Amino acid sequence: MTISVFDLFSVGVGPSSSHTVGPMRAAARFVSDLRALDALPEVADIRVDLYGSLAATGAGHGTMSAVLLGLEGYFPEKIETEEMERRLEEMRSTRHIRVGGSHEVALAEDEIVLHPLTILPLHPNGMRITASTAAGVEIHSETYFSIGGGFVVTEAESAQPPRTATGGLSFGSAKELLDVAARHGYTISDVMLQFERETRSTVEIYERLLHIRDVMVECEKRGIARDGILPGALRVRRRARDWYLRLDQEDPHRDPAFAEDWVNLVALAVNEENASGGRIVTAPTNGAAGIIPAVLHYAVHYTPAGRSDPDDTAIRFLLAAGAVGSLYKERASISGAEVGCQGEVGSAASMAAAGLAEILGGTTEQVENAAEIAMEHSLGLTCDPIEGLVQIPCIERNAISAGKAINAARMALRGDGTHRVSLDQVIETMRSTGADMLSKYKETSTGGLAVNVPVNYVEC
Repeated sequence: MTISVFDLFSVGVGPSSSHTVGPMRAAARFVSDLRALDALPEVADIRVDLYGSLAATGAGHGTMSAVLLGLEGYFPEKIETEEMERRLEEMRSTRHIRVGGSHEVALAEDEIVLHPLTILPLHPNGMRITASTAAGVEIHSETYFSIGGGFVVTEAESAQPPRTATGGLSFGSAKELLDVAARHGYTISDVMLQFERETRSTVEIYERLLHIRDVMVECEKRGIARDGILPGALRVRRRARDWYLRLDQEDPHRDPAFAEDWVNLVALAVNEENASGGRIVTAPTNGAAGIIPAVLHYAVHYTPAGRSDPDDTAIRFLLAAGAVGSLYKERASISGAEVGCQGEVGSAASMAAAGLAEILGGTTEQVENAAEIAMEHSLGLTCDPIEGLVQIPCIERNAISAGKAINAARMALRGDGTHRVSLDQVIETMRSTGADMLSKYKETSTGGLAVNVPVNYVEC
């Protein structure tokens, strides 16, 4: 199966794709089902149960507020930050929501039922929503799983066969991807473009990719413009604005010697914006949302191709990154709750390395090698956010992983594309490592830094 680049890169809100975007989408789908049943007027009570990681770290990820917004019919790709903040304030004061935007029902964030020690069979991020009449008669109930990157499935949907491409352009492994490219004389981005052309026109594909790029840049700019303290008990101070002011003075002409500093700044700005619940692009997750924008910034500003044609560079970069991301989504996982942070920042670094390697003129084998290097040296990364907040170590980890992606691409281009460990092998290793990892290291905030750093003493 090949997963569309537009499923991997989608516009949403922070702070988490699996814990914010996914639950909001699931709740909005539940409302759509009620409408289809013509049952909205009968709804007098709604019960929401969160399981596993959603329950364990939901408070820090804004899961409860995301569910309530979804039940009002909001979708993460459409809601504006100002509207979201206004509605949440009203919900908290009235302790009521407007199901589907109109039908008022009593429900507050603290009435959502949490089951942190109960893991449903399909995925650690499970949630069940049930609507009932005033007499207590169940109208509709559905269980959803937020499987990473904002993707949501029901148990029935998880058993359905995936969409596949025609014309021999679908690929389910890195080897198949390289074989398709060799057979047609394509680059990695060419293969992904031809796959997308099966469902969209070239003009639409380009427009949507550039829109994704623009949202990334807008997020970066918002992050740079804002200062103050991020939400939550950690009291983490925003750093992007101060860094930008200093860096702009030190490097007014954008000397390549400062490239790494600008890459770090972009990653920092995007992830601070994500941590505050701002508008971002899941790339492929929210927790790893700063890596691809940061490396894309490098590709546009510090490579000959980027300086010559920034739009074409962005398009090819995102397509190549999307091709690699499809492999992680299909063959392993991009969910921190399932495989740890290696599945989030590791996958994003691998995708970014592939995109940059192609922009730097790498062969398909060198692009695959770049993706492999970035993940090989991300294996075993745990997901242990302090206080359940996507702040420490997540924000700095994005900057470090962006640098890792650039280094991986440059290392791959120094070689001829031949290497001992294949991308397929390293993806399988990531998957099996995640399966072996203790649950306390998989987005539950019960291990690692989350328990070894006292919240009262954290400083940034």
